Amino acid sequence: MSKIVVIEDNETMREGITQTLIRMGHRVVAFSVGGPGVEECRGGSVDLVITDYKMHPLDGMQVLEDIKQIDKEIDVILITAYGTIELAVEAMKRGAADFLTKPFSPEELKIRVNKVLGFREVRQKSQRLNEENRYLRQQIEIQYNFGEIVGESAPMVEVFEKIKKVAPADSSVLIYGESGTGKELVARAIHSQSRRKDGPFVKVNCGALAEGVLESELFGHEKGAFTGAIRKKKGKFELAHQGSIFLDEIGDIPLATQAKLLRVLQERELDRVGGEQPVKVDVRIIAASNQDLPRMVEEGKFREDLFYRLHVIPIKLPPLRERKGDIPDLVGHFLEKKCAQFSRKALNIAPKAMEVLVDYYWPGNIRELENVIERAIVLCDGDQIGVNDLPLLVQDGDSAGILKLPEGDLPLTETLQDLEKQLIERAFEKAKGVKTKAAQLLGIKTSALYYKLEKYGML
Repeated sequence: MSKIVVIEDNETMREGITQTLIRMGHRVVAFSVGGPGVEECRGGSVDLVITDYKMHPLDGMQVLEDIKQIDKEIDVILITAYGTIELAVEAMKRGAADFLTKPFSPEELKIRVNKVLGFREVRQKSQRLNEENRYLRQQIEIQYNFGEIVGESAPMVEVFEKIKKVAPADSSVLIYGESGTGKELVARAIHSQSRRKDGPFVKVNCGALAEGVLESELFGHEKGAFTGAIRKKKGKFELAHQGSIFLDEIGDIPLATQAKLLRVLQERELDRVGGEQPVKVDVRIIAASNQDLPRMVEEGKFREDLFYRLHVIPIKLPPLRERKGDIPDLVGHFLEKKCAQFSRKALNIAPKAMEVLVDYYWPGNIRELENVIERAIVLCDGDQIGVNDLPLLVQDGDSAGILKLPEGDLPLTETLQDLEKQLIERAFEKAKGVKTKAAQLLGIKTSALYYKLEKYGML
């Protein structure tokens, strides 16, 4: 069913066209003058306009131009009792989809309308495929390999077994874990082993977008829905149709948006921002959070009904400190990956450096380990990564690597200054008082170190 606007100043003709279109199953809004008909098109969701040519104060050609300025995707059929080849050519040049000369039969009107709407459907399908292909190409460019989920420890074996069980199903999955534990990798693994593996995998970082932007990003918007909405945009849910959507940091979604997300889960349909017609979507939802969602539910910060809709199959990812037996395998994996990325010959790691890595607390989990290995590869001058190639905090080991917060309540600025002084002191201890070496350990220029020493009265 399409929405069609009819603009015709002759009441009998207008009524005849309207009744024919209604019998065809379309939704029709009719007007006797051009102005209100054009305004109806500003509201969005209009598929076709059938307008008379000879009208006042706006003639059909002006109506055509005004509608094309509002939305080029709206098709227009121009009708007139004064049909000439010149007029038809001019109408087509200005964007008309077809041209009808009065008088015409209901059968001819049906044929012309079906032809225009058929072309419209083909055009929209082509555009949709182009958008989906473009998104899929972007996804292919993202480096992803199921083998990047590395580990043989008991907690990881449990995770692997759960992935195998839940992937073939279509149930919602909620992945818990601290930042950097690999929640996105697990989500991609679930998708790649599911029946939706040939469909798109769409990621949304819910914590990185403001409330208004997030709603448009998730559900899309119609042209003119808000300032800056110069064209209709599909949201991530539509782009993920027949695939999977990964909602990272789901706990950061505002309550108002949570209600709309709940409707998508329940009804499998959504409303674009500024839209009038619901859009059906077939999407598997995989969500993730590093927050305590049950506690957020108790505090009224997260909807209970949405929580239980998402919490169908929970997967808990262990922090790296609880799977230290996997660190050597992870180090080997990142060494191979990063050396290839930087076009460096293969490096190995000194036994003592590996001991340091295993002993460290890893508050940033696997992501921190990957960054540490990358830094070590860049700084390493030989064929083997040693302890001195590792960051200062990692060298200090497990408990020693944790900075001490000052006692009592302090403003943020004073607290950060106190922590910075601790780092500088440790760097001097490691560098045995050599300022250039201390600056290198801190990852700053020597001139910047001199400034900080003078600032804190440490010269």
